[in-house]
Amino acid sequence: MNRHRILVCWGLIAALRCSPALAANHAAVGSYGFDASGVDITAKPGNDFNLYANGNWAKRTVIPEDHSSWGVWDILDEQSKSRVRGILEAAAKAHAPAGSNLRKVGDYYDSFMDEAAIEKQGLAPLQQQLAEISRISSYSTLAAAMGQAVRTGDTMPITLFIYPDFKRPDAYAGYLDQGGLGLPDRDYYLQDNPEMAKARDKYRAYIVKLLELSNPSVVHAEAVKRAAAVFDLEHRLAEIQWSRVRQRDLAARYVPWKRSDYPLKAPGLDWAAYFKATGLDSQEVLVASVDSAITATAAIVPTVTIAVWKDYLAVRTIDSHSQFLSKAFVDAHFAFHGTALQGTQTQQERWKRGSQFTQNALGEAIGEIYVREYFSADAKASAHRLVENLLAAAGQRLDTLDWMSSPTKAKAREKLATFGIKIGYPDKWRDYSKLSISAGDAYHNALNADRFEYERNLAKLGSPVDRTEWDMTPMTINAYYDPTKNEIVFPAAVLQPPFFDPNADSAVNYGGIGAIIGHEISHGFDDQGRLFDAQGKLTDWWTEEDAAKYKLRTTALVAQYSTYEVLPGLKLNGELTLGENIADNAGLVIAYDAYHASLNGGAAPIIDGQTGDQRFFLGFAQVWRTTYREQITRQLVATDPHTPDAYRVRSVRNFDPWYEVFGVKPGDGLYLKPDARVRIW
Repeated sequence: MNRHRILVCWGLIAALRCSPALAANHAAVGSYGFDASGVDITAKPGNDFNLYANGNWAKRTVIPEDHSSWGVWDILDEQSKSRVRGILEAAAKAHAPAGSNLRKVGDYYDSFMDEAAIEKQGLAPLQQQLAEISRISSYSTLAAAMGQAVRTGDTMPITLFIYPDFKRPDAYAGYLDQGGLGLPDRDYYLQDNPEMAKARDKYRAYIVKLLELSNPSVVHAEAVKRAAAVFDLEHRLAEIQWSRVRQRDLAARYVPWKRSDYPLKAPGLDWAAYFKATGLDSQEVLVASVDSAITATAAIVPTVTIAVWKDYLAVRTIDSHSQFLSKAFVDAHFAFHGTALQGTQTQQERWKRGSQFTQNALGEAIGEIYVREYFSADAKASAHRLVENLLAAAGQRLDTLDWMSSPTKAKAREKLATFGIKIGYPDKWRDYSKLSISAGDAYHNALNADRFEYERNLAKLGSPVDRTEWDMTPMTINAYYDPTKNEIVFPAAVLQPPFFDPNADSAVNYGGIGAIIGHEISHGFDDQGRLFDAQGKLTDWWTEEDAAKYKLRTTALVAQYSTYEVLPGLKLNGELTLGENIADNAGLVIAYDAYHASLNGGAAPIIDGQTGDQRFFLGFAQVWRTTYREQITRQLVATDPHTPDAYRVRSVRNFDPWYEVFGVKPGDGLYLKPDARVRIW
């Protein structure tokens, strides 16, 4: 599940641009945009602001059995899936002309929904791939098989992605990366604690299950033995892979090697066979984005028998597409990935899964219909103005920084002034003419969609960067900052209540969606984004003194978040979450400035006994109302660069105005002495 909850709103209109008073129509949530019934008045704001603002909501909230967590983000996601369902069912009934996007959308969804046909096919859809794996007879044919598996979206020990070149952001580069693990992260293999040991046991059992399902003639004892060998191989891969913290060092991840150097710098893998299979055999230079891991992975290849590699490839192939197979495979996939790793009790309804899978395959074809029905041109224009308002507030905050020198500020202002803004949906829709979709063939439709996406990205090499392209669909409840394009992007589906409500109080809107927009803006200046200049080039444009001052502040933020214990004995990794924590803290500050600017020197009204500033901070806390199951919490702490939502609310303790607004004093649980508060923006 994607936990990157960087959300934005549409059309702040009067609420952010004019009067701070309530609009004439009633707010969708509460009396002014905040659900006051969710407040726990027995909690002291200074001890736990999330508990105060959201405690009663958490007490009465039951996580649905088909979810690993539940919160306002999940509610919006459910709404998006429901809207898409209507589009998909209409497309399936439309019988549109063959080859049209509408026909492909309808056939893809309808094929997945036909459980009876899928069940009848049984193992048949797998047979061609398993037969190809069975024919591997040498390490050269193994390398070729790995390359072919990358084309269909299988996670392999060495994988590939296409992205703008860090040093030449107007051109694309091929990046080789680490992969190939069935558990969520290397730490699941390496950490010595009961929870990770339990996950490893569940994974071994899952491998056994996949081997038995794909070969009914194999005896159980033999499957257990072969599964152990596959797991041991993955354990060896985990040992040499970069940690997620180390992967955050983008400068270290930019190591261009000539294609001819790979056999010399990473011997053990037949690189000629691999590059030919992946279609990279004409590329002169490829970036080794985790160079030491690539070298070590290649060295492992000839030390493992072909038989074990064949089992490994079979497991990875089946796991990647098991949800398009018969019920036995679907149930096994869910029992491991859903229940064992995330704590989810019940598989989501098939239409929800079909909605998501069809979006994954044909997202912009669906998005073109979605925005016609749910997102107007006026909403897009209003949202664009809103983002510009927050950019102006960020610029004013930048001017006030007392730790940044004038030369660095000048370049920072240049970068801020060149931010690209994308709202709602792309100006140019994706061409799906080369994607082949057949009615009644769910499994191969999924494979074809993966191959199409791979070929689409591969074709970028040698071409200028397409700055009109989006990395998310219009139906996605999310947003992002791209450092190589220096742009912030907000899909249509997140530009709606409850994150923004045009009938709500402006203070709540600023505290909620305004802080999230500020969060995205500040990603251009977090510990990773700051390494890219206004043109999107990886370069050091800071003075040494400013970089040292910045490092001092970010180190303090790492230390602060690393003290937070989310479960008994489980603390946050402040280094892994640093970039998002910087952005959470910065977004709050930027939005607060923008809110006060919107008052035009006037006083905010008192609403339901709350001052404007109180409503601002409550609006900020409301955005992060979420409750989690234990298993997904552990997974997120190990893998996610975002702090779990309740702890994102703690950004307030670094912001002076919050102390005054809620009377926070020494001795309160969240109190920090003024010199201990981390101030970056």
